Amino acid sequence: MASAPGTPSPKSSTPLGQGVPPRVRFCPSPTGNPHVGLVRTALFNWAFAKHHQGTLVFRIEDTDAARDSEESYAQLLDSMRWLGFDWDEGPEVGGPHAPYRQSQRMDLYKDVARKLLDAGHAYHCYCSQEELDSRREAARAAGKPSGYDGHCRELTDAQVEEYQAQGREPIVRFRMPDETITFTDLVRGELTFTPENVPDYGIVRANGAPLYTLVNPVDDALMEITHVLRGEDLLSSTPRQIALYKALIELGIAKGIPAFGHLPYVMGEGNKKLSKRDPQSSLNLYRERGFLPEGLLNYLSLLGWSLSADQDVFSVEEMVAAFDIADVQPNPARFDLKKCEAINGDHIRMLDVKDFTERCAPWLKAPFAPWAPEAFDEAKWQAIAPHAQTRLKVLSEITDNVDFLFLPEPVFDEASWTKAMKEGSDALLRTAREKLDTADWTSPESLKEAVLAAGEAHGLKLGKAQAPVRVAVTGRTVGLPLFESLEVLGKEQTLARIDAALARLAA
Repeated sequence: MASAPGTPSPKSSTPLGQGVPPRVRFCPSPTGNPHVGLVRTALFNWAFAKHHQGTLVFRIEDTDAARDSEESYAQLLDSMRWLGFDWDEGPEVGGPHAPYRQSQRMDLYKDVARKLLDAGHAYHCYCSQEELDSRREAARAAGKPSGYDGHCRELTDAQVEEYQAQGREPIVRFRMPDETITFTDLVRGELTFTPENVPDYGIVRANGAPLYTLVNPVDDALMEITHVLRGEDLLSSTPRQIALYKALIELGIAKGIPAFGHLPYVMGEGNKKLSKRDPQSSLNLYRERGFLPEGLLNYLSLLGWSLSADQDVFSVEEMVAAFDIADVQPNPARFDLKKCEAINGDHIRMLDVKDFTERCAPWLKAPFAPWAPEAFDEAKWQAIAPHAQTRLKVLSEITDNVDFLFLPEPVFDEASWTKAMKEGSDALLRTAREKLDTADWTSPESLKEAVLAAGEAHGLKLGKAQAPVRVAVTGRTVGLPLFESLEVLGKEQTLARIDAALARLAA
């Protein structure tokens, strides 16, 4: 950040005005897959609005025709619904400040830009990009701030005519006041920006298209947003927006200046900000892997905030009840995929079994399931589901965990086969088969006793004895509880698979 913020002051609880519920907004651009950092921002805004019985405005910033797409727009709406976010105003809901897509508000921005020009808060700038680059380079060489130098601030009529005669198309720049701007950030405390570090800035392109620097604060003003909670990367634009707000208030367009709170960066590998290029940043990745919305949101809420020092797992409702923007920490938060998976696993175990079986449904059919549709046995699935629920971190793991029930034979992991089938495994399997043949197949404990007895006959403890049996029956060295799995698979198939493993060993 180019400016020099002052010493942060102690944070206080979010000011809500004179008993007026807050109005916050979530305003993504429909460009590509939603990013988990974007989801964290949406979560904090949604939780803040819910906690204070306020209003969440969902606004689409789609003024960049080159990057925005209808596909991404539809994906944004679908993602918000999947996450469980409901909004009070916005697409598909409507509201008193419609439309909520910026591409449908262009006439409004043009009108505001004209008023800013007429009032002297903005001016036309005819500088070419080459001239700007040259002057910036000279300023850097002289050790001076390299922002816009105000060249076109006070052009004479003759200078304007000369530029127009050259065919130059001007942009519109906002005229920053020559004053220090100080505000209290809800996350970072008091911050100060000096005028030399906040130069005049463009608000309308030469082709007449309004820039983010204009449309974002104008929409916030017209939609009466009281609190702006957004990423730290936008902090440097805040003094510019505060100055613009003051101008909008003077013009009767804005009623006041919102409170700002800048959320900490989400960091990825190598102490770098998590970007859209990082594979683990895509929300779609987590949906495809079978993360629960409540598990993912629980983890994302920990990126800068916490419910308490000793509780990492909690419901969305618990978060909403406790959330205060003053408790958000300013330091960067590191995204830890393993912790995210662990918390999601905790939420899977918190589901009731019926809900768990229903949420697993997509991974038990094509294209995820390797078995034929007619091979799926609902009774076996219902019987094994409570045992599977205790083992999963993400729902997509269910496919590999239960495939042995629905495939005609197990899919052998060769490394697992080699690890489990050591010298003497054939003798052990023959003994285990004999014991299992006479066991009570309505009792997992009886099946355990059978394998335990087989192990004792060969001088092995249960852990060593059950490994060859597990691989013979399921194809893997790890998986669901073995004896419950054998009970669900059934005696006939279990013994047939042990026979097949003995034949493979003999070969």
